[in-house]
Amino acid sequence: MTKPFIQELVNEMTLDEKLAQLTQLGPYYWGLDDTVDLTGPFKELKIKPHAIENIGSVLNGVGARNAIEMQTRHMQKSRQKIPLLFMADVIHGYRTILPIPLALGCSFDLEACERFAELAAKESAAAGIHVTFSPMTDLVRDPRWGRVMETSGEDPYLNARVTESMVRGYQGKDLKEKGRIAACVKHFAGYGAPEGGREYNTVDMSSGVLREFYLPAYKAAVDAGVAMVMAAFNTVDRIPATGNEQLLRGILREEWGFNGVTIADFNSVNELIPHGAAVDGREAAEKSLAAGLDIEMMSTHYLHHAADLIEQGRLDVALIDEAVIRVLELKDALGLFENPFKDADPQVDEAAEPNAEHLQTARQLGASSVVLLKNDNEALPLKRGMKIGLAGPFATSIHVLGGWAGTEKDPAVSLYTGLSLKTSAGDILTAMTGELGSMLEGVFDVEDGIEEAFHRLKDCDVILAAVGENQQDTGEGGSKTNLRLSPNQEKLIWRLKDTGKKIVTIVFSGRPLELKPVLDASEALLQAWFLGSESGNSLADVLFGDYNPSGRLSMSFPYTVGQIPVYYNAYSTGRPYDPMYPQVRYVTRYLDCPNDPLFCFGYGLSYSNFAYSSFKVEAADKLVASIEVENASDTDGKETVQLYIHDVSASVVRPVKELKGFRQLSLAAHEKQVVSFEITRDMLMFYGKDDQLVFEPGEFDIMIGRNSGDHFTRRIHID
Repeated sequence: MTKPFIQELVNEMTLDEKLAQLTQLGPYYWGLDDTVDLTGPFKELKIKPHAIENIGSVLNGVGARNAIEMQTRHMQKSRQKIPLLFMADVIHGYRTILPIPLALGCSFDLEACERFAELAAKESAAAGIHVTFSPMTDLVRDPRWGRVMETSGEDPYLNARVTESMVRGYQGKDLKEKGRIAACVKHFAGYGAPEGGREYNTVDMSSGVLREFYLPAYKAAVDAGVAMVMAAFNTVDRIPATGNEQLLRGILREEWGFNGVTIADFNSVNELIPHGAAVDGREAAEKSLAAGLDIEMMSTHYLHHAADLIEQGRLDVALIDEAVIRVLELKDALGLFENPFKDADPQVDEAAEPNAEHLQTARQLGASSVVLLKNDNEALPLKRGMKIGLAGPFATSIHVLGGWAGTEKDPAVSLYTGLSLKTSAGDILTAMTGELGSMLEGVFDVEDGIEEAFHRLKDCDVILAAVGENQQDTGEGGSKTNLRLSPNQEKLIWRLKDTGKKIVTIVFSGRPLELKPVLDASEALLQAWFLGSESGNSLADVLFGDYNPSGRLSMSFPYTVGQIPVYYNAYSTGRPYDPMYPQVRYVTRYLDCPNDPLFCFGYGLSYSNFAYSSFKVEAADKLVASIEVENASDTDGKETVQLYIHDVSASVVRPVKELKGFRQLSLAAHEKQVVSFEITRDMLMFYGKDDQLVFEPGEFDIMIGRNSGDHFTRRIHID
C-alpha cells in the first residue's frame, strides 16, 4: 500500500520531474569541481542544466563530503524536495577491502558472508552511499570470463545461500538503521554465461537451464527482501534483459512477487540499439519502460522520449507512475525524506587510519577463503626459524586487493610483510620479485631473473613461489583465452624445483587458472585469490598454521582451457565415459585429457585429516542421511561436509549430482561427530517440461562426503 505522502508527491509532479526521477547520472553533472566545463557532457546527453535539479539518483558519487554537498545543492533547487539516491559498486569492501566474492564463496561460511556485507555497508554508509550494486550472484562456469571474481561460484545452491546472507548483511532488518544500505542484486539474468567467456557476448540457453541453474540465486535475493534488481547487459531468449518484459515483469514481479526497484546497467538502455532490438533511443525507451525497467543508468532516453511516447499512446503514463512510486518508496525506506544525508560522516569516511576491528575481520575472512590444493610430505605448515626463500611477482607486491577494490586508499599487506611478522625478516630471502604488469598495458610476462633466483635461494629450507595474474586483468572487461601462468612464472617454479628443496606455489588470481603445468613441480599448492587489505597477514596465518586451511573450491579448476566449461553438476549423456574401459572410443570423452576437472567443486585440503564412516540413509518420520566424521589427526580443524543428490530417472534429464546442503564442523583433534541431513521433497523438485516445479517419485542417489568427487553413495526409492 503506497503511503499517502508518496502518492501526493507523484500526483503533484510534472511528467518531466517523474522521468528525471527515473534517470541516474554521474556526479560530475552536479558541478562540484568549478574548473570542469560541463558544456560537453550536457551536450553529449542532450540535457539542459536545469534538468539536473530533478534527477533521482547519482552513480558512484562517493565520499561523504561530496555526497553532502551534492545533496545540499539538490535539496535547495528541487521543487518537490525529493532527495537524491547515491549508488555505487561496493563489491568487496569500501575502505577495508575484503576477499573477492569468488574467494569468499570458497569459505562456505554463511555467517562470514553476512559479516562481509555488514562491514562493507558500515563503511559505505559513512561515505554517503545508499545503495550498493551487490551481491553479484551470476552463476559461472567459464573462468575465461573475467567477472567470475565477483561471484560466489558455479553452484546454484551455494550461490543462493551466499546471496541471501549478503543481502541480510547489507540491509539488516531496517534500512533506516545506521550503517545499513540497500542491496541491488545483479545481473538479472544469465549474465555469467557469455559465449566463449567473452565479456558482453551473447548468452543463449534453454529456459530449463536458466531456471534450474541461473535463476535460483536471484530468487533467493528476492526472498531475502533485496531492495533492487539490476538488469543484465545480455540477451535472454534473444531479447536484451533491459527490455525483456517476460524477465522483468513476468518472472521477477508476477512469479516472484518482487515489488522493489529495477535499474539498468551502465548505458544498457541505449545498448538496445547496437543489440539490434531498437532502431533508436525512442524505441529503446519504449521497450525498457514497457518491460518494467524503472531507472535508466547513464543514458537519457526516458527523459527525451517518454513524454512523446505517452502522447502518441505508445506508453501508458501509469507505467511511469508505478516506477516513480517504487523509487520514492526506496528513498522513504532508507529514511531520506527525514534525513537526506542519512549516515554520511566525513570524519569517519576520511579517517587517517583504517578501522582496526574491520582489518581484523578482513584478516579472518581472508584466511577462511584460502584453499589448500596440494600438500605432499607435509610441506606446510611452515615452521618458525626456517630459512624461507620467497620469489615471484607477488612476493612483495601490495597490488593484491583485487579488482573493483573500493577506494583503494590503503595498500594491501604484502606476502613478504605478512611472513616477516611471523618470523625474523632475516630468515626470509627474496629473489625475482619484479611485478607482473597488466595485459591491458601490453605486458604479458615478468622480467626473467630465474637463474639469479635459483642461485640466491638454493640453500633455503623451503621456497615459496608467489605467482598469478595481475589484478587488473580480472573483473569486467578482463576476459582471457589463456589461463596458464605466464611463461617465466612457470619456468621459475620448475627451476626452483631443481634446488631439491620443497616448493610451495602460492597462486594470486581472480579466477581458476590452468595449474597442471606446475603441479608436479610444487610440493604444496595454495590458491590465494585476491584477499584484500589483509592479504599478506591472512596468507601468513595459513602458511604458518595459525589458521588451519578450511576453504573449499566454489568453482572447478580445469586441467586445460580446452575443457571449459567444466563443472561438477553437468547433465548425464547417452554415452557416458567409464574410466574402467579407457579404450572404448564412442563415448563422451577427450582423447588427450580427462573429462573431470583437475580440482573439483568442493575440493580443499586441511592440515587435519578427516575420516568419514557409518554412512546411513534412514526413513522413520523423516528421511535422514547421516555420516560420522572424525578428526583423525593431532590438529584441530574445520571440515565442510557436503550433501549431493542425483535423480536417477526423470521426465527431463537431471544433473549427475547436485549440492543440496552442507555443514561446517569444527573438530578438535581426534573428536568425532555425526552429521545429519533431512532429505525433503523440496530438495528433489525440479523444473519439468512446462517450466513448472515438479516432484517425481523414483530412485535417487544420496551422497555425502568431502567434495563433489569424493563421497559415499546410497540409492533409495522415494515416493
